[in-house]
Amino acid sequence: MKVIVGCDHAGFEYKKSLNEYLSLNGINFNDLGTNNCDSVDYPDYAHAVAKEVQKNSKNKGVLICGSANGVAITANKHKGIRAAICWNEKTAELAATHNNANIICIPARFISKEDQTKILNAFFNSKFEGGRHELRVEKIDLNE
Repeated sequence: MKVIVGCDHAGFEYKKSLNEYLSLNGINFNDLGTNNCDSVDYPDYAHAVAKEVQKNSKNKGVLICGSANGVAITANKHKGIRAAICWNEKTAELAATHNNANIICIPARFISKEDQTKILNAFFNSKFEGGRHELRVEKIDLNE
């Protein structure tokens, strides 16, 4: 698994914490920015992360912005991307086990960095259950 990381200015400090977490846990990752707190447009980073996650089904993405709404909306425009906003361990676990989410979206303005670590642990350590959930996930992408 390779983790593809991106954020906007509101998520930059949390992204630094995320990168430390990934490094300490020996998780291979690619940081696509942003690289400071200067104002940027979140879609630029969400599209970049989604495109990289699309390249390999084993890739996972982490997007961080103020509310997580903008990056989730943007990433979910890409076929095969299932970006889930997660604000606690349970939502992260369910995103993985029931929705087969491949990108987790973190709302930096609404959680602590400590909670971010717990959320990431839940997401990365939970596996898709398949079964009835597989049938539902297969209905997500449109053929239009």
